[in-house]
Amino acid sequence: MKKFAFVNEAAEREYKDLPEKIQDEFGKDLRRIQYGEEPNLSIIHLDSVGAGVIELRKNGSPAFRCVYVAKYEDTVVVLNAFAKTTNGVDRQALKVAEQRLKELLVELKKAH
Repeated sequence: MKKFAFVNEAAEREYKDLPEKIQDEFGKDLRRIQYGEEPNLSIIHLDSVGAGVIELRKNGSPAFRCVYVAKYEDTVVVLNAFAKTTNGVDRQALKVAEQRLKELLVELKKAH
């Protein structure tokens, strides 16, 4: 089983600011991923953000997204979670995820 972590306090706060029902759905899928199972929600690989970065998608109005990476340190790391209110790509959210991935990689290098 993989461990679970938020990349930083801001990512954890964003996740906890999501509606409880959404947190629950994302949480169940993140747990499936920890156990090596496929998530129930649809996913998209965000290779533009970084290798191994995946977005869990809960469509609706608004839609919700949870961006994570599970290829480092045997841990599922949530990079970003947010409500999506526009059609198309949320460039700001992707920039945040990209920046947090860079920070995570720096921390991993320091640890080794």
